Amino acid sequence: MTRPLVAIRGAVKAFGTFQALRGVSLDVNPGEVLCLIGASGSGKTTLLRCVNQLARLDGGAIWLDGELLGLRERGGRLHRLSEAEIARQRLKTGMVFQRFNLFPHKTALENVTEGPVQVQGRKPAEARAEAMELLARVGLADKADRYPAQLSGGQQQRVAIARALAMRPRLMLFDEPTSALDPELVGEVLAVMRELARSGMTMMVVTHELGFAREVADTVVYMDHGTIVEYGPPAQVLGTPREARTRTFLSAVIG
Repeated sequence: MTRPLVAIRGAVKAFGTFQALRGVSLDVNPGEVLCLIGASGSGKTTLLRCVNQLARLDGGAIWLDGELLGLRERGGRLHRLSEAEIARQRLKTGMVFQRFNLFPHKTALENVTEGPVQVQGRKPAEARAEAMELLARVGLADKADRYPAQLSGGQQQRVAIARALAMRPRLMLFDEPTSALDPELVGEVLAVMRELARSGMTMMVVTHELGFAREVADTVVYMDHGTIVEYGPPAQVLGTPREARTRTFLSAVIG
């Protein structure tokens, strides 16, 4: 039996009195595309941020590639990892946010090579060659010398995807990657994500693009108030949902 790449068990997270996650458990297998859907505030983004250790769990645990995230067992007790150790674990994930967060003073090529050279210590020539391949993969080989301000929102988001891939992650996390884009630019970003899915990249995607989830996802998870309400293949969750809350959400979204 294949070991899950991501194993989440009893994840709990609160911000003050707000319970963002209430005991969430799920697995993501190697090569799987898992789409998280639900209303704003349902816990989807918080779950991604906990996987990427941008937020610290209050309870439960997450394993990535068999390694417990953020903690180490020693002498029968759990101890928090140092920031350096957490940064090392974080290298296994690439995260693409709603906003592109590119360095405005660096070209597209420089944005993509920054991490491999500065963080991973790879040779600049090697990083540059791989970055050009990645920019070509996202359809931007001819924009390598452009600065973010010279690119459309969709192009900036594609550079952000190439930048995440340049770190050679085992897992890609997408947090509403098209929500900040004008409608006519959404398709070009989704096309890159489809290609990634076909290539076998393991992906967790928070999205409101139900058509994309229906077409690309292996598993769709509907979350509400910090819990998983429904979990299964897209044909079931989006086509014939079992739970009344899922049906209510879908009817509101589809209109």
